[in-house]
Amino acid sequence: MTLDISSAPIASDTNDHAPPGPRARWAQDLSASLVVFLIAVPFSLGIALATGAPLTAGLAAAAVGGLVVGFLGGSTLQVSGPSAALTVITAGLISQYGWQATCAVTLAAGLLQLLLGARRVARTALAVSPAIVHGMLAGIGLTIALAQLHVVLGGSPQSSAPANLLALPGQLAGSHPPAVAVGTVTAALLVIWPRLGRLPGRAGALGARLAKVPGPLVAVAVATSLAMALGLQLARVELPAWQPHDIVPQLPHGPIAGVLAAVLTVTAVASVESLLSAVAIDRMSHRTGDLDRELRGQGVANVVSGLLGGLPIAGGAVRSTANVRAGARTRWSSILHGVWVLAAALLLAGGLRRIPLAALAALVLVVGLQMVSFAHIRKVHRHREFPVYLATVLGVVLFGVLLGVALGAATAVLLALYRLTRAHVDVMPGPGGSFTVQTHGPLTFAAVPRLSRALAGIPGTAQVAVVHDGSFLDHAAYETLHSWRVGHLAAGGQVSMVTRRQDAEVLDPDGTVRTGSSPGPHRCRAWTPWVGHHCIEQQEDPHGRLLDGVRGFQLHTAPLVRPELARLAREGQTPSQLFLTCADSRMVTSMITNSGPGDLFTVRNVGNLVPAPFEPGAADDSVAAAVQYAVEALEVRSITVCGHSGCGAMKALLDGVHERPGPPTPLARWLRNGRGALDRLRRAPAEFTTRPVVDLVEQLCITNVVQQLDQLMANPAVERRVAEGTLRLVGMYFDFATAQAYVLDRESGRFSPVEALEGQPAGPAPCDTPERVNGIEQVSAVSAATGGDPRLAA
Repeated sequence: MTLDISSAPIASDTNDHAPPGPRARWAQDLSASLVVFLIAVPFSLGIALATGAPLTAGLAAAAVGGLVVGFLGGSTLQVSGPSAALTVITAGLISQYGWQATCAVTLAAGLLQLLLGARRVARTALAVSPAIVHGMLAGIGLTIALAQLHVVLGGSPQSSAPANLLALPGQLAGSHPPAVAVGTVTAALLVIWPRLGRLPGRAGALGARLAKVPGPLVAVAVATSLAMALGLQLARVELPAWQPHDIVPQLPHGPIAGVLAAVLTVTAVASVESLLSAVAIDRMSHRTGDLDRELRGQGVANVVSGLLGGLPIAGGAVRSTANVRAGARTRWSSILHGVWVLAAALLLAGGLRRIPLAALAALVLVVGLQMVSFAHIRKVHRHREFPVYLATVLGVVLFGVLLGVALGAATAVLLALYRLTRAHVDVMPGPGGSFTVQTHGPLTFAAVPRLSRALAGIPGTAQVAVVHDGSFLDHAAYETLHSWRVGHLAAGGQVSMVTRRQDAEVLDPDGTVRTGSSPGPHRCRAWTPWVGHHCIEQQEDPHGRLLDGVRGFQLHTAPLVRPELARLAREGQTPSQLFLTCADSRMVTSMITNSGPGDLFTVRNVGNLVPAPFEPGAADDSVAAAVQYAVEALEVRSITVCGHSGCGAMKALLDGVHERPGPPTPLARWLRNGRGALDRLRRAPAEFTTRPVVDLVEQLCITNVVQQLDQLMANPAVERRVAEGTLRLVGMYFDFATAQAYVLDRESGRFSPVEALEGQPAGPAPCDTPERVNGIEQVSAVSAATGGDPRLAA
């Protein structure tokens, strides 16, 4: 249903949100396939160089990954090919068993992937700790970088990362200047090229257009041209002719246990990387992939690659992200990319042979260093998983991938056991000689000595409150508390045992469970004041009710959040989202986004308006300043404009408060920022995908969200970041009556409900991927406002 407030004709932009037709989809897929192809060719050659395999093996793996996984995979927009994460493993296999035996290992790993996919166990790979995954990638990246640094310096890499590190001083002393020059130019271009769009003024606009050309292609092309122009004597790419008898897989010679370990290692790393990348790409593109089918597709690709003499294959986040950002719509973009790689291998061999090896080595070196992500380090440190990350990194660098991952897993188990047995017992004196014993964490037999010492120091006649945080209490700790309580009561003291849970129970160790109450004038739990108004009505003084709430916070919530707030006080705020919403008292942003301190940079005003600079007399620098600060200083990755049902500002706009005669009031001047929403309502009113709008006010509320997203683009800082692809703009609407959030749909431009996912833990929904509509990226899940964390970003 559409409620028009004017008979004016609908403008031509009403079809801006219409999904593209088949011809447009083909054009987008073709364009995206060319972008991915230009990235894949130098990247595949560089990976082959780093492993010591024939360079044709990299191109063969890229072609097979595009064609086979493109047809058979379960993730529509994922692009597969030779993987940087498998570089160290493949290099070790080649040095130990030879190239033909490595092809046999690749084939066997593909067969095992097929078996695992048939058994539908793909999702079990997602149980691997993110700290282990990121640590493995960082360790592999450092190992790759150390090896390729020797090639950039004009030498040859050693057999292991420690050996490369020990040989580095000698290599630096005897470096080859032409190779160093070519490698330096390549690395510099790879680092600088994506940042050209950040230049000020017209240079930034020109740089943004240039940055659309893939950086690896530019870097390798410039380095090759420089080497040819200066006549530098350098080692160059060697593409041997394809000889079937040279690539027939042969069984590895050696202990069967070592061969099985090699097959399992390739299978595990390739499968985990492919599945995690598939999950991330599906979230980016707002699609639901079939992980078991994806695993089977990867298995078939590795079987074919092993038979044809190609490198092991895995889904890659680098190529896949480029595919999505280039506008790919279907799996044909990946398939066509494989066709272009195959054509390049057959027809452009002469041009590829001119590429200096130092340029490819510098490309892989930069990719390896980028696998060490400081964002991931901060994240694992925030979740207290840094020991697991560090153990995995050091293990991979010193002992190899398999032992490194095993060391990381062992560290994770030990850390979990430590936390399980670690409990804090704090004795705090109170007024009148009373004491409070506060416990945090599970009380097990391991905590009994600490608990006994704390209780023994309390005078026998004191009044004591033992407050447990509701964690696990085993029999040994229960007996200790019960015995102490009996003795303390016999000595004339008083004891109350309280378990602080969400249901606010009071638990006595003798087995009696009775409902408790929090201190204060009313018996309400933490969230009751907004669930049942009878609790609020018991207190007539609003100021007194406010202070009671603060006292409740100090008693119950402050001890829980104090460590996190202390960390934020030390480190400062680093939110990843700007949340712009209405000042309405019913909008509880932390509740509907399931966020906490430091997660959202929130701006609230009447009507969630973004003043446009072209509105005479209505501009407001406070909102623009907040947006600029969030985008430029805090470097947020998304901006969400969230409207809500029954908005008083929208009612006032419909009533014409902003146009009434006489001197305008401050409210009237502010509401003039909403005139664009009224105009859009006449031209192209927004709608829902699953239900009609309730009334004209609701239709203006959701239309206003779309309009404010457009007005955000008038901010130069926002426009620049959106053009770079580093900032998303999200439209959201919250309906109070149904407690339902809606987001702007990527296909139709209409608002779709955010559905709760069965089996998901409480928290933000998985992050979905933007679709560009009128220059604005729309996201189809509330997690785009609260942030998502794909676990793989290599």
